[in-house]
Amino acid sequence: MPQSDYNSLEIMQMEACTGCFLCADVCPAVSATLDGQLSGIYRLEEMRKIMRARSGLFQRLFFKKKISEDQLKGFSETVYRCTLCGRCQEVCPSGILLKELWLSLRQDLVHSATYPGKVETINRNIAESHNVFNEDNEERADWVEDMREMPDHGYIKEKAEIVYFTGCVSAYFPMVQKIPMALTEILKSANVDFTLLGREEWCCGFPLLSAGLRDRLNDVITHNIEAVRQKGAQAVVFACPSCYQMWRGHYPHEFEIFHVTQFLKDLISRGRLQMKDISLTVTYHDPCDLGRGTQEFDAPRDVIRAVPGIKLVEMEHNREHCLCCGGGGNLEMFDPDLSSEIAKNKIEEVIETGAQAVVTSCQQCVRVMNTYVRRNKMDLEVLDIVQLIQMALK
Repeated sequence: MPQSDYNSLEIMQMEACTGCFLCADVCPAVSATLDGQLSGIYRLEEMRKIMRARSGLFQRLFFKKKISEDQLKGFSETVYRCTLCGRCQEVCPSGILLKELWLSLRQDLVHSATYPGKVETINRNIAESHNVFNEDNEERADWVEDMREMPDHGYIKEKAEIVYFTGCVSAYFPMVQKIPMALTEILKSANVDFTLLGREEWCCGFPLLSAGLRDRLNDVITHNIEAVRQKGAQAVVFACPSCYQMWRGHYPHEFEIFHVTQFLKDLISRGRLQMKDISLTVTYHDPCDLGRGTQEFDAPRDVIRAVPGIKLVEMEHNREHCLCCGGGGNLEMFDPDLSSEIAKNKIEEVIETGAQAVVTSCQQCVRVMNTYVRRNKMDLEVLDIVQLIQMALK
């Protein structure tokens, strides 16, 4: 039960909580369940108990009992019922880096062998199949075959200037495979020299990190870096914010990296994309990993506003205060019902804007919100930003 899973700053920050409850007020899991044990303040209190119980001196001085394995397992069930959206960190008046603390806590629970069984599934799937869904990685680029026009190389070239890193969700979920198809068409229209990695693309590692398997990252990072090197590429483009955040924060800085909203903004500003008028009122959902995770709020809005005829209306909670869609932190694997309840709250806020469509820039957000909309037969379109640009292409 190692203390070494936490750095010295994290150990100090555990004691910095003022008990203000703001983290509980903004937590999407707490709002959906009214269960205070899912809040940051409860989690910090339990972490302090665990840390003190592990200290031999503290035990001798205050006769504290050791934390039992059953207690840790019960605690771990609450820890993994979290989307890692980072909104608690955004509002914390003490400036505690809560999201990083939650990641270290999950790693601690893994090393303490007190974690949900789904963690083993994530670890095994990525180790054996190189994707989180345990699909055949040879089929990672099979969605290309469903495009209207496919070149002989299938968009997998020997060399190219840009690598489009697709991500596991877009590669394997039919509901969102339209997103890589749309982006491929856009890049082709703008005469971008790009390639896919195909079977040589492995999961970026974000599911490992968020499951508490941080020490399993080296293999996927090493492989993906080498796969991009082999293409002779100068830059990597991501439509998935989690992949982008992962490369930005945990990969060697060997290549230029862009989230697709940044890349599209540049293409538009240089006149490489000609767009027609679209009469549509939309609202924009900030993905947690792109917005709060990397502080990219402007590029998506600039791209949307560049489409002629588009009217953008903001939700009550937007930018750094945006409500989570329910799809982060591997929550769907640990508690799909809670994920759906969080999505419900998100869609209700979308509906209040009167928008005809909600646009986001994350395949997982599209999938989670679209699943809720379809299940409840709602009159709302859910689009990724690349689908919007594809619609607008002349």
